[in-house]
Amino acid sequence: MIYRCFLLLFLLNSCIVQAQDARTGKNSLSCMVINNQSQPVIGATAILFSSNKQVATIVTDSNGIAVFKNVSPSSCTITVSHSSYQMASTPSFNFPQSSSVQVILQPAAMTLDNVSVNAKKPLIKIAEGKTIINVGASVTNSGTTVLDVLEKSPGVTVDKNGGIALQGKAGVLVMIDDKPTYLSGADLNNLLSSMSSAQVDVIELMTSPPAKYDASGNAGIINIKTKKSKVKGFNGSLTVTPSQGKYPKENTSLVMNYRTGKYNMFLNYSFNAIKYMTDLYALRTYYDRNGNITAKLDQPTYFSGTYYNNTVKTGVDYFAGSKTTLGMVLGGTVIHRNGSGDATATWLNAANGIDSAISTYSTNDVHFKNGSINLNLRHTINKQQDIAVDVDGLMYSITSDQHFNNQLLAAGGYSDASKGSIPTTLKIFTAKADHILHWNKNTTLSSGIKTSHINTDNTAAYQNYDGNNWQEDYGKSNHFLYKENIQAVYSSIETKQKHWSMQAGLRYEYTSYNAHQLGNVLQKDSSFSRNYNSLFPSGYISYAVDSINTFTLTVGKRIDRPPFQSLNPFTYIINKYTYQTGNPYIVPQYSWNIELSHQYKELLTTTVSYSIIKNYFSQLFLTDTVTGLLYYSQGNVGHTHNLGFSAMLNVAPAHWWSFTFQALFNHKELRGFNGIVDFYSDINQLNLNMNNQFSFAQKYTGEISGFYTTKARNDLQEKLYPTGQLSLGVSRPVLKKKGTLRMSVRDIFFTNAMEGLTQFTSATEYFILHRDTRVVAVSFTYRFGKSFKTIKRSSGGAGDEMERVGNG
Repeated sequence: MIYRCFLLLFLLNSCIVQAQDARTGKNSLSCMVINNQSQPVIGATAILFSSNKQVATIVTDSNGIAVFKNVSPSSCTITVSHSSYQMASTPSFNFPQSSSVQVILQPAAMTLDNVSVNAKKPLIKIAEGKTIINVGASVTNSGTTVLDVLEKSPGVTVDKNGGIALQGKAGVLVMIDDKPTYLSGADLNNLLSSMSSAQVDVIELMTSPPAKYDASGNAGIINIKTKKSKVKGFNGSLTVTPSQGKYPKENTSLVMNYRTGKYNMFLNYSFNAIKYMTDLYALRTYYDRNGNITAKLDQPTYFSGTYYNNTVKTGVDYFAGSKTTLGMVLGGTVIHRNGSGDATATWLNAANGIDSAISTYSTNDVHFKNGSINLNLRHTINKQQDIAVDVDGLMYSITSDQHFNNQLLAAGGYSDASKGSIPTTLKIFTAKADHILHWNKNTTLSSGIKTSHINTDNTAAYQNYDGNNWQEDYGKSNHFLYKENIQAVYSSIETKQKHWSMQAGLRYEYTSYNAHQLGNVLQKDSSFSRNYNSLFPSGYISYAVDSINTFTLTVGKRIDRPPFQSLNPFTYIINKYTYQTGNPYIVPQYSWNIELSHQYKELLTTTVSYSIIKNYFSQLFLTDTVTGLLYYSQGNVGHTHNLGFSAMLNVAPAHWWSFTFQALFNHKELRGFNGIVDFYSDINQLNLNMNNQFSFAQKYTGEISGFYTTKARNDLQEKLYPTGQLSLGVSRPVLKKKGTLRMSVRDIFFTNAMEGLTQFTSATEYFILHRDTRVVAVSFTYRFGKSFKTIKRSSGGAGDEMERVGNG
């Protein structure tokens, strides 16, 4: 009943604005952009070079036409790019002798013979409120994982625990093919750090998503879109990437698609085998009430191991008619991660004399399994209305087996051992329906409804070895059940009037959950529940001063719900002196985000942003001065204010050189209470990101890219020190352009360390962490198959939907 009520109250949706036909005049140069099926390409970016200098940038209209006005007589070249196609350039021509040219774009997955175009996709593009990163356009992405790519993406930072921040703000909703992963923390890190970037087409960064997206993610949404071919016939590609850091790594990726008649079928498969290492050093210093040092704990630790990832995704689309498309997508991931750690914890007195030392050998065996199914329907009711329905089922099975062996390094020293088995099961069901009404050529109304149901079953079973037998450790063991339901409706309107374009949306979400911690002989059975709801307004208003200057104001409210595991009050052993615990009292955090941006052509985008987060999530660190144990958890600590300034430059100094640079400055203030004392911290941090792409010797493409981050802070009590990396790469086509050979070197100077200082109530801990980031990779891609030329025919209002492959 709630759905019907809200559907009557909210009628909305997001719009497609029809542009006016371009009219050429004196001193005007017209460029028509079409695809390989002679259809106009809307929204392509056309860059005009006059005498090898970039002079103008225009986006193609609804007829696929870009008109450059007030062009001076000269030798000209036009380069055209679009996220779904390969970049193409015209041969050099003289204006005004030639005042009208045509560019044919080929689908991104294709490389055709006898086509004299510069087949290269732009690395970064800003469109429709998104920053779109074309993963395959960067040579240095060869042999990387998705987490590696995110770490060097503009505005994205990754901390030592795998936490992801966007534009200097923590709390990001990570999606794969428009579907939330429903994972966080170590589980999300395991997925992204073992997922090959060869599977990925583009990564979309959205700091202010519209109302049709889930309201989760205070910082916004990172949407990882995997490869899907749109070409008719049978086609595909095979990529093999061996690489070598301190340890070897290997990735193989296969993408296949077959489209004929009313059917489209696809299969993506990836295998990733990586041997990894983590070299961690931590020095914990304890203080008395007067600030004098009482003891130190020196903790060098070396982790190493292997993980294997097998991922498959397959699906079929059936075009039931010109107005209806039915689809089914199946997916699965199997990850096995097996590692060990060697650590020595040395207790020092105030004079740095050794009191005692304990050696710890640990093993951790993780099995990660995921299965998913998506059923979808796209239907055009009439010329004005479209509907879309998606039903998804998703299941995760995650098992972690830990073993710790501790030995006192002294004459007559003791040894003890403990082990833990931590199986987790997540079952997720979602269903949603969206309706689009094209009110007129300039206005679109959108509305939708969504329901999601999540069940988790998490067990932590610990045992201690008494010298003869394994005994249950009921003080740490736990069995936690959690059920969560989220109901949502949304509505939005988008319109364009002359120089103005506007979008306003409202989303309502109602959340309820029930948690049950089963008791044992030492712990009582307990349960807790909560329900809450909120409205999430969002929207933007944009004003085009002229053809080259646009101002946009964006406002939105978002939410971060506590991760399932964070609500579980169980103990997770990090090492002998460090434990992690959950917090059943944590509540959602809410944020308001506002941005004002100015875009000059496609050349320069500058942004001023401000956000405030209430009930801010932060890691909490508590120390036991008697035992020396450190407990860390997560809790609501107060408020966070974030003032940001950013500038992104995207320029082609020459026709053979493209340069992208972003600078992001954030001033953060964090105020809160950590359970013992009031805390206040602030920081000014700067993130720099640059990428240079070069074309040389006709067949080669080179790249120099890197990033640098100054001191930063995402948590109330933890400060991160500067870090960065520099990478090089080169590629060239082979086998008559059916293949591509790439070679890259990442983190050349081995500077991408994670270093920082954590402050506790009566202690501090300095840490520095090195991973196997300096890697040489050689990648070979072979494209096979044949695409069929077809006669253009009308597909009605559902043309875009019929062109989609794998709607999951």
